[in-house]
Amino acid sequence: MSIVRAATAPRFELGGTRFTVYAGPSHGSQEICTWRLSVPAGQQSMPHTIDRDEVFMVLSGAIHLEPGGEVLGPGDSAVVPAGEKIEIGNPGDEPAEVYVALKAGVTAYHLDGTRFGTPAWAA
Repeated sequence: MSIVRAATAPRFELGGTRFTVYAGPSHGSQEICTWRLSVPAGQQSMPHTIDRDEVFMVLSGAIHLEPGGEVLGPGDSAVVPAGEKIEIGNPGDEPAEVYVALKAGVTAYHLDGTRFGTPAWAA
């Protein structure tokens, strides 16, 4: 069994968005990756694709999620199929907290198809 304590959970930051790692190949799970996204108000991610289905579950606040352009609030979830463009924004005035899960071994790509590899929070 692998335990990740809240106080010592690995954290990464990209463009103001924080990723707190719960599980992944470097953290006890060879099959599933999970992390918590903390998205500041007004923040927008860079558009990208990945080669795995990705599940987003909003814990608090709101996110605008592409594909589809839906705004999701607390308790809402969405599955973005592998290969679809993913872009996340926080249209609200407060930070959004989102739980994310996907199958381990993910590879991410820029929209032009350039590979940028496995994100550190999914390694």
